[in-house]
Amino acid sequence: MEEPIPMNQLTLAAGLCLGAALLAGCATPFPLAGPSTPPPSASNANVIRPVQRPPAVVNAQPVASPSLNSSAIEALPLPAAPPTAAPEKVATDPLKPIIPGDAGNSEVAAVQPPADLWARIRRGFAMPNLDSELVRNQEQWYATRPDYIVRMTDRSRKYLFHVVEELERRNMPTELALLPFIESAFNPQAVSSAKAAGMWQFIPSTGRDFDLKQNVFRDDRRDVLASTRAALDYLQKLHGMFGDWHLALAAYNWGEGSVGRAIAKNRRAGLGTAYTDLTMPLETQQYVPKLQAVKNIVANPESLKVDLPAIENHPYFQRVELTRDIDVKLAAELAKVPLADFKALNSSAHRPVIFASGTPHVLLPWDNAEVFRRNLQAHNAGNTASWTAWTAPSTMKVADAAKRVGMTETSLREVNSIPPRYLIKAGSTLLVTRGHSVNTDVSSQVADNGQLALAPEIVLRRVVTKAGKKDTLTSLAQRHKVTVANIAEWNKISASATLKTGQAVVLFLPQQARSTVRRASTKTVSASAKSTPRTATATAGKRTSSSQAAKPRMAQKPAAKRTTAKSN
Repeated sequence: MEEPIPMNQLTLAAGLCLGAALLAGCATPFPLAGPSTPPPSASNANVIRPVQRPPAVVNAQPVASPSLNSSAIEALPLPAAPPTAAPEKVATDPLKPIIPGDAGNSEVAAVQPPADLWARIRRGFAMPNLDSELVRNQEQWYATRPDYIVRMTDRSRKYLFHVVEELERRNMPTELALLPFIESAFNPQAVSSAKAAGMWQFIPSTGRDFDLKQNVFRDDRRDVLASTRAALDYLQKLHGMFGDWHLALAAYNWGEGSVGRAIAKNRRAGLGTAYTDLTMPLETQQYVPKLQAVKNIVANPESLKVDLPAIENHPYFQRVELTRDIDVKLAAELAKVPLADFKALNSSAHRPVIFASGTPHVLLPWDNAEVFRRNLQAHNAGNTASWTAWTAPSTMKVADAAKRVGMTETSLREVNSIPPRYLIKAGSTLLVTRGHSVNTDVSSQVADNGQLALAPEIVLRRVVTKAGKKDTLTSLAQRHKVTVANIAEWNKISASATLKTGQAVVLFLPQQARSTVRRASTKTVSASAKSTPRTATATAGKRTSSSQAAKPRMAQKPAAKRTTAKSN
């Protein structure tokens, strides 16, 4: 009979076996998936769970160590935890990549994008800093206007995330996301004295160069997506031309031709060609310092005693596709969005309707996009647009056009912004009411190219002159560029009537011709006819003087591509 093992020896043997098993278990990696997979960590606090609004995507920017794209993280399903999760750490985690050179570490940092958009912008700063008195002056200007900063940042929260996304996608410095603060205070409706429009402030010609449509129905310079694409395209082009971001920004404000000539002038003089070496207009001298000042505020608001309102690092809006024309007011109602907020996101539509063939989508706050889709699908009121386009077959008065389309003259003028005393030229495209029987939406040709051309309506004034000794109806008609029939009608006489010397003849002539009439006749019947030619001549002289005086000023100013809008 074998001698029983003492209890203390049995306990020791069991402990050794258990220790060996544990060592073997630590040397064997857990599988990446499966029901027995342990949780990523003892706590799921760092796991990014799917939410209604997707988290920010961090991409295209160098970071301290390789990391997974957060959109990929969101797509991975969370592994199901077993009833009793093993407490030990694992070497391979489905949500944490192995960092080269760090395989021996037992801890792997969780991937988590910044919760605040400002932190994300700071991480992408890549432009050299500018340190000058101008920068400090601009810092002081902003720091002493906290209300202005609040207004700007509150306006920017609708658009800033999209701009940062686009910059990161292109590997461009994220300082450029702050440029609309300088250009327009992030106001997509801003218009400068040089007719630059939108939050990126494109003048009409540069906008057309970068495929920003500008017609009677929409202005893509105000479109958030289109103008951001165009601005970044332009900035990339300028950086490629000059190889320096400060010079590229100067060219964005002053024009590439002006910057190129300034550089060439300095080269010929043996001077430096950096941004700070060039002789530039005052606005361009302050342009980059303004951006640097805003960058410094974002980088360290506490040091400048600025309260920078937080902006969450997630999309503000979604793009929702359109398949039919729709009234702006109806679209806002279906999305349950205040009309002002809808227009702020869809600023390119400056008419009360959006034509789907030209603008095939709308931007809506993230949580309202699905509301809009559901309500649009349930909308059973027939057409979603009460407006359509109409092309004028000939040059006509506004009153005549209004009769043709079944509108009042006042309504037609108001919706198409037609000023008084103008004619609608042939081929013009106007916005008109859409009848219930019209089921066809506006074509892409009209939606993309519709233009409204106006001509001044000729204002006729009653003038009385006296026939000379040899005057006839024919000679008077030729002299004043009217027809014999007109003179006969105005004077209630026959077209073959003979005029007597000194006979009063009534003429209705364009306003510009009245001074000629006064010189041809020394006497007029109407007192107003005596004084009006002097007024007309004086007015014409002012217009001519103004025009002639403006030309030298325009010539002295370099051909700037942009002019900053004074908007707050």
